[in-house]
Amino acid sequence: MLEKTDKHPQVVSASAAAFLTVDEASEGQRIDNFLTKTLKGVPKSHVYRILRSGEVRVNKKRIDADFRLTLGDVVRVPPTRSSAAEKTEAVVPATSKFEHAIIFEDDAMLVIDKVAGFAVHGGSGVSRGVIEQLRLERPRAKFLELVHRLDRETSGVLMLAKKRAALVALHEAIRNNQTDKRYMMLVQGEWLEPKKRVVLDLQKYVLPNGERRVNVVTDVAKDKLGERQTSETLFRLVKNYDSTAIGKFSLLEAQLVTGRTHQLRVQLAHLGFPILGDDKYGDFALNKALVKHGLKRMFLHSSVTRIRHPLNDEKLNLVAPMPAELDQFLKKLEK
Repeated sequence: MLEKTDKHPQVVSASAAAFLTVDEASEGQRIDNFLTKTLKGVPKSHVYRILRSGEVRVNKKRIDADFRLTLGDVVRVPPTRSSAAEKTEAVVPATSKFEHAIIFEDDAMLVIDKVAGFAVHGGSGVSRGVIEQLRLERPRAKFLELVHRLDRETSGVLMLAKKRAALVALHEAIRNNQTDKRYMMLVQGEWLEPKKRVVLDLQKYVLPNGERRVNVVTDVAKDKLGERQTSETLFRLVKNYDSTAIGKFSLLEAQLVTGRTHQLRVQLAHLGFPILGDDKYGDFALNKALVKHGLKRMFLHSSVTRIRHPLNDEKLNLVAPMPAELDQFLKKLEK
């Protein structure tokens, strides 16, 4: 991030070089990523060109693109014309989309209860996700990054870091399985086992239209397919439902041991218990019928995350209550 004056950050000029001092938010960041964020609207190809040419200096020395910044470093950024710099500054929204959804916040972390239908970041036809919206709502935030992701149609606990040190520590905790993440989901069929450990090899692939999917790698196919990742989940039966009007369903709690892309959705579909409302791996005919009964989204909710605070080691119990629309559907099954 740019070193701040009293109210406004320094601006990279199109006619003169700028000298930016690295603060806590940018400590440990690679210089190429630092420049990409600083030079809004400037193509990455130009960022790497000025790095190769030696026009960018750190403490008056030439550096490579993978150089990592330390607190107090002075970065020389050459004159750069940016189309983004000439645009009118974005207007901060009058009302926040997420202030009411905050579960926990301090100087290091922000945790929200994400609603279903809101992507965590822009891209693939989504102009603004959670992270872009929060940055727009908090223009003075020095640092704000997603710690992890949730699928667009999944609701619940979503963690963001407000300091780079917090982001690094949280990522390390996730890699070392030092988090306890619980999800609630309603699946098709009657699940009979009180507890079940599921371990499956998963592999990502891409559809002809460019959409990414995940499948289970069978023993027969292992030698023919590319890189695969082992997924592990502990499932617990919460309650079975037998609705004469709709069918048999099971409410499960899942504890993630690994955190692979679409892990719960793919594992459960493979076992013959697809998550209700899943538009990628679910029972499409059933999903369509369930809309008439009030279920218009995927029944998958990140309910609890237990983790130690990244900077002070405090035990955090982050809870997102069951969304009203999912709770109402469960009550309808009991009738």
